[in-house]
This record gives sequence, structure tokens and C-alpha cells, in this order.
Amino acid sequence: MSDAILAQTPPPADLRLAYGPDPLHVGDLRLPAGPGPHPLAIMIHGGFWRARYDLEHLGHLCAALTAQGLATWSIEYRRLGNPGGGWPGTFHDVGRAIDYARELAPRYQLDLDRVVVAGHSAGGHLALWVNARARLAAHSPLYQPDPLPIRGAVSLAGVSDLQQGYALRLSQRVVAELLGGSPAAVPERYAAASPAALLPHGRPQILVHGTKDGPVPFALSADYVAQARAAGDSAMLVPLVGAHHFELIDPTSSEWPVVAAAICGLCTA
Repeated sequence: MSDAILAQTPPPADLRLAYGPDPLHVGDLRLPAGPGPHPLAIMIHGGFWRARYDLEHLGHLCAALTAQGLATWSIEYRRLGNPGGGWPGTFHDVGRAIDYARELAPRYQLDLDRVVVAGHSAGGHLALWVNARARLAAHSPLYQPDPLPIRGAVSLAGVSDLQQGYALRLSQRVVAELLGGSPAAVPERYAAASPAALLPHGRPQILVHGTKDGPVPFALSADYVAQARAAGDSAMLVPLVGAHHFELIDPTSSEWPVVAAAICGLCTA
């Protein structure tokens, strides 16, 4: 497994734009050549929701998708270690950044009828959560009215089930850190924040996962897809045999064409 992609400087974005008042309320917009309106992939970076990792390392993936004809809006958000990160600030930021696509669309010729949300690792969790957030009750702390409609979500080695992630003690019990406690201590937070708890989503989901992934075991995606299908959702599991964790966001990897096909296919179908 190589995580060299994390240390490489990505191609610059066309624009870095603010979607809110916090210094971390920013996103990188990349636009394909030619006239719009352009299909849009909203990208969410991973890093186990921790401040140590930011949106820069996902720039390689975003640039590669833009070269294939998609506009990309790669969002930053407050993470664990940032003031306001974790529950509920991380979720509020992600929702706000997603909905800001409405402001971007007329200025940058984005097609809001062709929008998908995709993310890697913790970003995969957040992408699936975005896919389901229209199901949140109005009394939920994570509720946001009139969320941006999307075509579906693509999770790249995502933490699709937070209860299972807690049981597996992922990254030194980071799930408990994110939500402020165990499932027994704060069950209402797991119910609102875990994509598995929000099934059925009512929108397509594609989960791409390496079978040799160490940080986020492949079983998380396999189990989740089985649950989603049982609940009546359109859910597809794309196993990458022998792949680890970071090949999925590296456009030079042999796995990249499969990843690109999943995102582009859902976005442009």
C-alpha cells in the first residue's frame, strides 16, 4: 500500500471560494473545458474526520475528474481538532457546502440536475450521509431544510456504518470522538449521523472498496450494501481485489479507471 499521493502537490484549482464565515468554510472549484452547463461531482476528503488532513490531497482526483468533463467542488469542513469540529459542526458544514452549489451554478454554468456527492474514507461516510439527509426529522440537530437534490452518492472506502465503525475501534475509537460518545451513551447521534441508520436513502449508492484495505475494512461496505438492498435501495458494491486504502484516490493507480467510471457514470447517466 502506498500513501505517496498524500505528499504530492496537486494541480491547482481554478478557484477557491468561501461558502460560509469560518476560515475553513471554503471549497476548491475546478471547471472542465468548453461551454456548460457542466455535470458536478461534489467531493469530500477523508482523514478520519481529523484536522490533520485537509482537502489538498484530493486535488489529484478532482483534477482527473475535471479532465474527463466533470466540474468538481471539493469542500473543506471543520474537523476534530478545529474549533467547532465534530458533532454537530462537521455535519452542518458539509450540508452548507453541498447546498452552496445552488449559488455556484448560475455563475459557473453547473447543471444541478446532474450532481453526485462522492468521498473517500471519512469523506465516504459524509457522502453517504448527504445522500440520506433528506430523511432527517425536523427536530434533529442535523436537519437542514430543502437540501440540494442529488443523483446519488459514491463512497470510496467509506465508513458507512458508524456503529460498526465504533465496534471495530477504527483509528483509536475516532467514531466516539466524532460523536461525543458510544452508541449506548448517545444513540440519537448515531441514528442521525450514520448512513446505515438512515436506510433506505431512496437514492442510488455505489460503494467502491479495496479488499485489502487496512484503515477501513472491506466488510464495512459489503455489510452496508447488503443492508441497503434489503431496505429497498439501489446499492452497488464494487470490490477492488487486492487494493488497499489510497489507490482509490490516486489517478495513476490501476484501480483509478474503475473509480472514475463509478463517479462519472452516476453523474452523467
